[in-house]
Amino acid sequence: MVCSMTGFGRSEVTEGQRKYIVELKSVNNRYLDINIKMPKKFNAFESAIRSELKGYMKRGKVDVFISYEDFSESDSRVKYNKAIAEEYYTYLKEMASDFGLDQDIKISFLSKFPEVFTMEEEELDEEEVWCGLKKALNEAGQKFLDSRVREGEFLCKDLTAKLDGMRENVEYIAERSPEIIKEYKSKLREKISDLLEDKQIDENRLAMEVTIFADKVCVDEEITRLRSHIGATKDTLLSGDDKDGIGRKLDFLAQEMNREANTILSKSTDLKISDRGIALKTDIEKVREQIQNIE
Repeated sequence: MVCSMTGFGRSEVTEGQRKYIVELKSVNNRYLDINIKMPKKFNAFESAIRSELKGYMKRGKVDVFISYEDFSESDSRVKYNKAIAEEYYTYLKEMASDFGLDQDIKISFLSKFPEVFTMEEEELDEEEVWCGLKKALNEAGQKFLDSRVREGEFLCKDLTAKLDGMRENVEYIAERSPEIIKEYKSKLREKISDLLEDKQIDENRLAMEVTIFADKVCVDEEITRLRSHIGATKDTLLSGDDKDGIGRKLDFLAQEMNREANTILSKSTDLKISDRGIALKTDIEKVREQIQNIE
């Protein structure tokens, strides 16, 4: 299974009086980088959230957005701080005595002082909350994974087509290479004949020159390795069974193919092979760009 590193998943789950919304979206990244934005009250779940999400992703920069609503009446409550109210009342009476004022202290007046009444949130039932949050995480995670798989299928088809084109160029170079040596030998014989006029050509010396030239332009090893790398890349794409993701392996193979193509171009003295070598490098570069999107 080939997965793209870009994906999106969203889930909205309502459990009783609580609603959980989870959104996941990702872009390319060399490693797995999960960034979570969530209510502070969920901080205790961060480690569990990361562990849950890792089952749906191996690489990529993933942004996670979690929102939560509690419609129950027990979400918060008013707390009366009697000790603070008594302290305010004591000082107010003392002030009245000090300045000879009437004690007109009323409840409505006293209740307005800071901290006499405060709002407190009820403690979360962590087990119940985690149950609902986990359900939302898994639903969003599955949708996220499905979107990555769909895009991965398109990438796989595109890459397979490009690999077939690369193989055609490699096979052309393999067929053309022996012809270069034959053409070189023919041209060299012709030049020597013109220089020597009626004198006999030293066939051994001619064979030596052709051998030296053939050694310089020989690309048999490069062809063999390119065939191997193209085949390995295609097999990896079709199997897609690397538990750590296939992106890194494919990137390595693309680098190796690029190295072999560069060597072929550096050895080439033939325009037709050079043209095919450039086309090969262009396709390899396109493949490398696409591979950066694969997990």
